[in-house]
Amino acid sequence: MKSQAKYITAFLLAFIMGVSSAYAQQKPLQYFRAPGQAGVNVFETPKTTDVEFDGLYVRVGGDFALQFQGISQSNEGDSLAELGNNFNLPTANLNLDVQLDEGVRMHLRTYLSSRHHTESYVKGGYMQIDRLDFISEDFAEGLMDYLTIRVGMDQINYGDAHFRRSDNAAAIYNPFVGNYIMDNFTTEPFMEFTYQNSGFLGVIGATNGRLNQSVTSSDEGIVLFGKLGYDKQLNEDLRFRLTGSFYNSSEESTRDYIYGGDRAGSRYYAVMEGGDFSGRFNPGFATQTAFQINPFVKFQGLEFFGIFETTSNNGDAGGSFNQIGAEVLYRFGANEDIYIGGRYNMVSGEVSDAAATQEISRINFGGGWFMTENVLTKLEYVSQSYDGDGWNTSLYNGGEFSGIMLEAVISF
Repeated sequence: MKSQAKYITAFLLAFIMGVSSAYAQQKPLQYFRAPGQAGVNVFETPKTTDVEFDGLYVRVGGDFALQFQGISQSNEGDSLAELGNNFNLPTANLNLDVQLDEGVRMHLRTYLSSRHHTESYVKGGYMQIDRLDFISEDFAEGLMDYLTIRVGMDQINYGDAHFRRSDNAAAIYNPFVGNYIMDNFTTEPFMEFTYQNSGFLGVIGATNGRLNQSVTSSDEGIVLFGKLGYDKQLNEDLRFRLTGSFYNSSEESTRDYIYGGDRAGSRYYAVMEGGDFSGRFNPGFATQTAFQINPFVKFQGLEFFGIFETTSNNGDAGGSFNQIGAEVLYRFGANEDIYIGGRYNMVSGEVSDAAATQEISRINFGGGWFMTENVLTKLEYVSQSYDGDGWNTSLYNGGEFSGIMLEAVISF
């Protein structure tokens, strides 16, 4: 820990000395989601840009997050540890975004410190292609006006919840402190095609279904995923988006990571004795088929985001889980710098056809303040409970936790 603190401190000092002079000189990138308030409610990167390519450019950025946690917990057997009120381990990311050519960009993220990996750890990266001018000028311009190609080892575009989640210290897009209970996120070798035209969008992609790569593995599975949707700013006040996504891992898969691929860890520390991912739930199916529907509506400062998701075990044992989620926010202030709102999230189902029902429900109430474009503070109340006969023989029987979370986030 001392060694880790030394390197993180050195990194912070370097940025504190350099950001004030260097940040103003950061050049914009093409087809890029800004790491600050300007990136809030951005989903797929748009197919328009006013940035001209004038040579190779490396953008160095970072994310920092720190929480104060005041949560208590209990269960039927009164067997859980008593939690104190204190700070969590600070988390940090190092982001490299490189404009390689006209319409060609690379992204690489390293977790400098996370709950699950306290040592520095490369999360992943990808190359995004929005123009094919490196083949010849204006090559396939008519197609590339609408098509984006991403290839690499990084998160895949299944569902819309991942656009609003906290990715270790990159928590500025998430209006609350924690992610959803079934946190659909994984980093795998993938290729993905996204088509956007007049508000309509389609995504199709594939991965090898593995988080950790090995040529000696007997896992010969494949994952196919995709999305169809519509996203349109209908007038000055109203934006409407609706998408439906699918995810399918083949029966040759020996392990599926879509709800267990995060290597950073969850935000609610030490609750329910759940290890580094406490407060979340992974069905643990080795092969599965999942669908997610996401509505998003923003009228002036009022905002709604929803999830309806179902996943089914493709194995002989059967089993399935459903997830619903709903967020309502109201953003106000001169530049919508302040927001208040709530979130409801519930997961229920069975791990097999013969198993009893398990149910987890959570509510969050809170708000946030963008102190600057790149600095956000959040305060929330969270309450989570476990119900159903499927928990009867575990420490989750009658389990619940609740309390407050305060989070500070910097992203640039």
